[in-house]
Amino acid sequence: MGISKITRNFQVTLPRDVRELKRFKVGDKLLFVVDGERIDIMKMDREIIGAAAGLWKGMKEDGLSYERRIRGEWKKREIREMQ
Repeated sequence: MGISKITRNFQVTLPRDVRELKRFKVGDKLLFVVDGERIDIMKMDREIIGAAAGLWKGMKEDGLSYERRIRGEWKKREIREMQ
């Protein structure tokens, strides 16, 4: 574990022990996940991308259709509650 400081350009240096432990290399892409006060930093790799891309695999509808259907149901519920 190490400590780093944010520069005036909002850049952060990964401490050597963290770079070596997690095998970070120049050019690696990082994913920042915010959970309340906690921020996790993960190296982007094909597994993360594949898992995210595969969320809708095998589903009968795509993400956009799902979102529209759900929002339509919210609207119907809102109208019923107002009556």
